[in-house]
Amino acid sequence: MKKFLLPFIIAIGIAACTTKKNTSSVSAIAPDRQFDSLLEKYYNERMELFPLEATMNGDARFNDLLPADFTDSYRTRIKDFFLQYQSALKKIDRSSLNDNDGKSYDILNYEMKMGLDGLDVNFLGSSALINNSYMPFDQFAGLPLLMGQMGSGTGNQPFKTVTDYDNWLKRASLFGAWSDSAIVYFKKGMAIKYVLPKNIVEKMIPQMQAMIVSDPAKSIFYTPVTLIPASFSVADKNRLDSAFRKLIVTKIVPAYTRLYEFLKTDYLAAARTTTGVNALPGGDRYYRYLVKYWTTTNKSPEEIYDTGLSEVKRIRTEMEKIKQQAGFNGNLNAFFDFMRTDKRFFPFKTPEDVLNGFRKIQATIDPNVKKLFTLTPKTKFEIRQTEAFRAASASIEYYPGLPDGSRPGIFYVPITDATKFNSTSGMESTFLHEAIPGHHYQCSIQSENTSLPKFRRFIWYGAYGEGYALYCESLGKELGLYTDPYQHMGALGDEIHRAIRLVVDVGMHTGKMTREEAIKYSMENEAISEEAAIAEIERYMVYAGQALSYKTGALFIRDLRDKYKAQMGSKFDLASFHAEYLKDGCMPLEIIEKSMDKWSKE
Repeated sequence: MKKFLLPFIIAIGIAACTTKKNTSSVSAIAPDRQFDSLLEKYYNERMELFPLEATMNGDARFNDLLPADFTDSYRTRIKDFFLQYQSALKKIDRSSLNDNDGKSYDILNYEMKMGLDGLDVNFLGSSALINNSYMPFDQFAGLPLLMGQMGSGTGNQPFKTVTDYDNWLKRASLFGAWSDSAIVYFKKGMAIKYVLPKNIVEKMIPQMQAMIVSDPAKSIFYTPVTLIPASFSVADKNRLDSAFRKLIVTKIVPAYTRLYEFLKTDYLAAARTTTGVNALPGGDRYYRYLVKYWTTTNKSPEEIYDTGLSEVKRIRTEMEKIKQQAGFNGNLNAFFDFMRTDKRFFPFKTPEDVLNGFRKIQATIDPNVKKLFTLTPKTKFEIRQTEAFRAASASIEYYPGLPDGSRPGIFYVPITDATKFNSTSGMESTFLHEAIPGHHYQCSIQSENTSLPKFRRFIWYGAYGEGYALYCESLGKELGLYTDPYQHMGALGDEIHRAIRLVVDVGMHTGKMTREEAIKYSMENEAISEEAAIAEIERYMVYAGQALSYKTGALFIRDLRDKYKAQMGSKFDLASFHAEYLKDGCMPLEIIEKSMDKWSKE
């Protein structure tokens, strides 16, 4: 799942979910009203400071703001904000708080410390954007890409009312200033050799160029005009049409043009030829911070690397068993090639055939999901084909819904050519991860839980969220899937992909591996094409540490499950375990472990 803004299209399939009111997280001790007020104040001030995060949360109060949060002046504001609430927490007696408030205290305290530590290494993470002071965006993430998604009219920047349209006009008009600031800070990085890798910059240049058009009506930013509700007055329709054309011609296109020309003429020549962030000034310290940020553990990069090697070896052994079960003669790499290319694995003719394949998976697991999960969300769920304008570069992904019902949870499937969609590419495991009972359950249960303060209803930790979703892939057999050896192999392929990440991410960013060696290692250990391997490795190069969260979190949950099953014996109930893990939403692994240990004793 990407925690960035993603566009929407017309729903293709809808599945209603049941719900059970979450009351188990509320302690018998009355909540602390003064503490509640502090948390409410924190959330409101945070939303104004991070307005893109507010938009993603469905909070429309700041939909006209677009700060350059990587600048020195803005980061001073952010630092003061973190220090203010860190100081406020010290005045609260932690022991006087009930269980739910105690968790809120611990999580907010963790957030403030990690936020301050991140600023010390030029890093800033929020639910909407991740950036570095000297590298404001890259080919994988950042505002220039996010702008296209928001401005398409089908993302989570709302375009339902005249005010919505005017808010976007104000927000988008600030993109030129944002772009100029980005160039200034890229240049600051150039001066101290704190720059992106050259092959990454080469991917960014055409992305900027694609946004440059001579006819405003052909810009993706004009799309909202074509979607103006019929209820708008003729005067508003005409005014908005004129305003959007002017915005595109005088603000948007010039901004992308400046970014394109800067990257092509100045930045590319200064870009580095090294692979990992260890090559940057203070890079080793920076990477160790990112490892902690994404895994929410104190594990060292070396420890994670060794775990990756061990997991790759274990999963390959499982793959050998499946290969034999399928009766295939040849080594694993030959089996990978067979599953990538044999015509029997390309049964689809139309996009609807592909979507129906996922609907069939949902229908298959439904009876068993109800047995393993008694805490389920009320947020509706939809399976949709990814929009054509971004399908070529998109992956299967989940986009969270909103608890007020205004936006469903959406499972997006990019289909550029249905006849080339491989049915063994982990369809079953991917659905369990991205949709049900993975991200859709976890994100929806969290956002629906009104006993949580607002900041916790929308907070995100990769090790918890992605770890849980990967753990859900391991439930395939318990949910009635993986009966076909090729689908089981596809699931193992997804699992080894996450194990490989532990090796190549640490390897590249500590100097053990080059980009080329990481690509080679990936292709030797999983059924992945060279093109896909390059895209993955280059993602890890700019998104250092994020890829560690999946496997770290999944192993953590499985270890907890095994521990409590051994402790509790026949009293252990898997549905209760899942409910307890999900009910209070995302939190650092150390905090959720303390909570789960308490549950197991009770």
